[in-house]
Amino acid sequence: MTLSVSVVDDSVMPSQPSKELQTFPNPAPERDYEIAFDCPEFTCLCPLTGQPDFARFKISYVPDQLCVELKSLKLYMWAYRNEGAFHEKVTNTIADDIIKAIQPRKLTVVGDFFVRGGIGTIVTVTHEKKKA
Repeated sequence: MTLSVSVVDDSVMPSQPSKELQTFPNPAPERDYEIAFDCPEFTCLCPLTGQPDFARFKISYVPDQLCVELKSLKLYMWAYRNEGAFHEKVTNTIADDIIKAIQPRKLTVVGDFFVRGGIGTIVTVTHEKKKA
């Protein structure tokens, strides 16, 4: 019996974190429908202690002309892993970046930060496009 061993080149990663959100055209812009993302593995750093903060993000939106491409959202969320960020700031920044990228009809971003020191934090940001 012959055993084959693959060697992984640690210097080359197939994906890298990125703050660029990619988009694609909404396939049904004439209709209101909701898209929901569940991001249970969000990590950033406490800006005061440098310790990791963990959270589950739930993002839901009603698209207008554009939708968020899923892999770019994953890489975007990953980009916070080594950044210091207060819970309130990071949740609002994520909402702002999605709004800037796709101008959704409605958006809700919920950051549910895990308990640290006996306190959990939930930050909810909502946005609704103003009717012309």
